[in-house]
Amino acid sequence: MKVLWFSNSSAAAYEEKIKGTGGWMEALDKALQNKVELHVAYLYPYRQEVFVNGRTCYHPIYSGNIILKSIKQRLRLQKKKDYLKQYLDIVEQVKPDIIHIHGTENSFHQIIDKIDIPVVVSIQGNLTVYAHKFFSGFHGKYLGTKTSKLNVKSLFLGRTSFRDGYENMRFMCQLEQRNLMHARYIIGRTDWDKRITRILAPNSQYFVGNEILRDSFYQNIWKSKMDNNKIVIHTTNSNNYYKGFETLCYALSLLNSIGVDVEWRVAGVNADSAIVKITKKMLGSKYPKKGLVLLGSLQENELVRNLMAANMYVMVSHIENSPNNLCEAMILGMPCLATLAGGTNSILKDKEEGIIIQDGDPWSMAGAILELHKNPKMALKYGERARITALKRHDKETIVNNLIQTYEIIIKETKCTSFLSAN
Repeated sequence: MKVLWFSNSSAAAYEEKIKGTGGWMEALDKALQNKVELHVAYLYPYRQEVFVNGRTCYHPIYSGNIILKSIKQRLRLQKKKDYLKQYLDIVEQVKPDIIHIHGTENSFHQIIDKIDIPVVVSIQGNLTVYAHKFFSGFHGKYLGTKTSKLNVKSLFLGRTSFRDGYENMRFMCQLEQRNLMHARYIIGRTDWDKRITRILAPNSQYFVGNEILRDSFYQNIWKSKMDNNKIVIHTTNSNNYYKGFETLCYALSLLNSIGVDVEWRVAGVNADSAIVKITKKMLGSKYPKKGLVLLGSLQENELVRNLMAANMYVMVSHIENSPNNLCEAMILGMPCLATLAGGTNSILKDKEEGIIIQDGDPWSMAGAILELHKNPKMALKYGERARITALKRHDKETIVNNLIQTYEIIIKETKCTSFLSAN
């Protein structure tokens, strides 16, 4: 079987894969390339020839002058058909049995009505719902806060404030909604993404396709530390308006106010992050005076070490699909607490594998943390069950076999449909 991926991942992600690192898509690439003839196409800001690494053939698509492209994107002048010819040229060159587009908001979807080859689309997140939930943590008062230092690069990229991110998201939502209306086959992972695609892609057929995690998380098992007097919490977050950092800070402040000894470590956010600045402004005296440790960006091994040293994992976001950070904590066997945000209740079963609370509720979050801490046997049992579920859900061989089976079903169905139409 010959498979062509169109990937929204940056070229840097594939360069990391070549170095032996990378995220879940690179892990899936590595596992799948031994079962099919895999080709991967992606936009790249420099001219580069087609190359092979392992058994995968990569097709970098030159996206043009990076400065000019950034200006066009910022001014919303980027044309939908800018890269159509390059996409179709790759399809003609590869002649795949099936095309797999990863992501819903990219320009790859324009090929769907131009070719007879079956196309399946993977749901990663969903910007339409993300934009709807954007203000769950903060109102618009802080949109103008600068998220990066003002320089020539940031001006070209149009990423100088939260407002830029929101406006870009709204623009991408329009692309996403048009793209999904034409999608016939969808791969997703949660009840949430299945439900929203019944509306946004009403004529599509839905298949389940789980994600492969990074190798380090399969190789380590969390050891119970629930008998410590001090609570050490780990959260992986980002400098983003709707990721719940303000709820985390408020919950920590509440725990401090009743004398609980807590160290809450946050990866992905540092002291200079704009989200820290606006959270301090919004919470005022309720911003935690102690216990908050901002770790910044961590490499894979550093992240694993920090998770292994914590008592529990807490996911605080206002909207997610199937958050990899929660999946990674689960497969380690950590006691987990997560907000009810998008697809998280398909990932973690409440009162069986962890605790699910309403997003944006710091009181319930603080109380649930105490609940886990004061019931170490229950917390340990949650972690053990979570690990069993995660190991099954993220089993590499099962994921690859299911994906190939999905490809085969779609190819067979498309051939039958074409035969019936011809007759």
